[in-house]
Amino acid sequence: MPEDGASARTGTPRGLASFQDFWPYYLREHARPATRRLHFLGTGLAAVLLLAAAAASTWWLVPVAVVAGYLFAWIGHFAVERNRPATFTYPAWSLLGDLKMFWLWTQGRLDPELRRAGVVPKAGGTQ
Repeated sequence: MPEDGASARTGTPRGLASFQDFWPYYLREHARPATRRLHFLGTGLAAVLLLAAAAASTWWLVPVAVVAGYLFAWIGHFAVERNRPATFTYPAWSLLGDLKMFWLWTQGRLDPELRRAGVVPKAGGTQ
């Protein structure tokens, strides 16, 4: 097993004790701007679908929202980032990380978090 406690097969660190420990790892797993854009697209679409489901009482949109959110994120991981989604090891923290990343991005505050995690954003920001 690698020294950092990562699984030899996935590269995902095992035994993270808190979301605070998980957060920098999560950001490093989203190092490429295209991966983050796909996450933002999926999260935004899922939010719109969930709001539509609640507003119109069309509850069949809830699973569609979940699929939409994960579909775009997983395309980013498998096709762009070429890593395994953290969802498979840390599902709750991964969802929380996605929501936090999306929120920071909408506020224009994601770049400093990326830098602290060791991800150097391209000139012009994360967008």
